[in-house]
Amino acid sequence: METVSGGMPQGCGDALRSARERAGLSIQDVSQRLKMPVKVVQALEAGQWDQSGGAVFVRGQLRSYGRLLKVDVEPFLHQAETAVAPPAELVSHGHTPQLQYFFESFKRRAIYVVLTVVIVTPIWMALRPASGPAPEAATASLDVVPEAATAVGDDAAPSKSAARPQAAPFVASMAPMPRTASSWLSLTFKGDSWVEITAPDGRKVEQALVRAGEERRYAQGEVGRIKLGDATAVEVQQAGSTVDLAPFQRANVARFTVSSEGSLAPVGD
Repeated sequence: METVSGGMPQGCGDALRSARERAGLSIQDVSQRLKMPVKVVQALEAGQWDQSGGAVFVRGQLRSYGRLLKVDVEPFLHQAETAVAPPAELVSHGHTPQLQYFFESFKRRAIYVVLTVVIVTPIWMALRPASGPAPEAATASLDVVPEAATAVGDDAAPSKSAARPQAAPFVASMAPMPRTASSWLSLTFKGDSWVEITAPDGRKVEQALVRAGEERRYAQGEVGRIKLGDATAVEVQQAGSTVDLAPFQRANVARFTVSSEGSLAPVGD
């Protein structure tokens, strides 16, 4: 077997071409029978194996052509490895500089931190306990004398616990209790009752649980609205006359307004 410049094997292509011509076949006939492009058949007969693809393809094409024409091509197959140029190796030229890599990594981390803060902060603000001073305990009216203080004898030294006023759980005194000499409206408590007294301007005059036996007196113009938690336990007098609470009573609670002229009218919450 002879070779020409370039290392291309000679003899195989000539043998294939001669066998094709003896068989009376054209290149197009071979192409149709082998389902092979015409240019590939021409390259095999011309010995231009490097134009027929990789070595694996060249060996397969030669075997198919040899079987068709009954030509032994095995002695030429081992040369396909050296005759066919290896495929070009793909080399990645993509390279990220180290500084750019660190910058992109830092940017991703920063975005993650910012998103975490944006999501977590509102949740933390909503769930954290409200800051501020602790709620104060209910205060007793300044006019009510604590029972603990009255229980101590005159000649006995009061203890620290006895001197401290006891906090009434229902008392919320807003202002000193009115004690006027000329009373226009009076409340006499025959039993314990919650009372809510509001001034004409909406200011709370008193809001407390008043014990049985106590009395409240108000001058004209001091009271705009009254609410009695237990109307049956309170006697209301206006200008010396007892007021019938039935028109202002619903269930056991009485609510009524007091005008500046002295007229009383029912109200509803």
